[in-house]
Amino acid sequence: MSEQRETAALRAALLRLRRGSGLPVVFGGLLQDGRAMRIGETCGAVTPALHGLAISTGSGLGGKCLALSRPCAVTDYPSARHITHEYDGPVAAEGLRSVIAVPVVVRRKVRGVLYGALRDALPIGERVFDAAVAAARDVEQALAVRDEVERLEAPPAGGPSWEEVRQAYGELRELAPRVPDPELRARLLAVCGRLETASGRTGGVPGVALTPRETDVLAAVASGATNATAATRLGLRPETVKGYLRSAMRKLGAHTRLEAVVAARRAGVLP
Repeated sequence: MSEQRETAALRAALLRLRRGSGLPVVFGGLLQDGRAMRIGETCGAVTPALHGLAISTGSGLGGKCLALSRPCAVTDYPSARHITHEYDGPVAAEGLRSVIAVPVVVRRKVRGVLYGALRDALPIGERVFDAAVAAARDVEQALAVRDEVERLEAPPAGGPSWEEVRQAYGELRELAPRVPDPELRARLLAVCGRLETASGRTGGVPGVALTPRETDVLAAVASGATNATAATRLGLRPETVKGYLRSAMRKLGAHTRLEAVVAARRAGVLP
C-alpha cells in the first residue's frame, strides 16, 4: 500500500471514530520511516493548529501513548499532571479539554496514534474508548496488509522481479477465454497454472478452490484494475465481476480486495 493508501485508511478510520463515538474532534498520524510522527489528518477541527504537528515520543499525551504503547487519556488537558505540556498552545487554540490517544500497533511496533477529543472537561466513557480502539485496529489491519503485500512482492534474492511475471500472467488469464481452439486454450491455462505455483508461496489458505473466472477477476484486480476495467478486459458485465470477486473473497476469508489478492498469493492461487 502506498503512502496515499495509508492516508486514506487513516482518514476512513477517523471518520468512523467520529461517527461511532460522537466526538467532535478526531485526528491522528502515522510514523514516517519508523521514527517521526506528524498529525496528518484532522476531522472536526476549526483551526489549523493541530495539522502537521510533530509528536515526539514521551511528549504530551500522544508522545506518552507512543512511549507506553497503550491508550492514554486526560479529562482536562491543560491541568493534567501526568503528561508534559509541550503542545498546550495548539491544544488551547483548538479549545480541547478531554482527550484520548490510542496507539496503532502492528507486530508489537507502534506505527501511529489516533486521537479523539471533547471541548469540555468530561470523562472519556467506555463507548468512546471502545470506538477509539476499534478505529486503531482498522488502521492496524490496513498497515499489516500493506506490509504483507510488500513482502510478497519482494523479488527473490538474486532473481528477477515478480512484477513482470504477474503482468504476463494477468494477460494470459485475460486472453485464454477468448481463444476458440480448446487445445490451445488448455495449453494457455496450463501455463497459467505453472505461474501460479512458481513463487513457491503456498499454504496461506488451505483447501481454497477458486473457479477459473474467480481467478481471472482476482488476476485483474491484482494488476490494479477496477471492476469496470476488469469487466472490459474479460468481456463481462461489471455486476458479474463484482459477483465473482465477492465469491472469491468469501472463499479466501478476505474482507477487502487487497486482502483477497494477498490471500490468493499466499495460497498459490496467484503468482
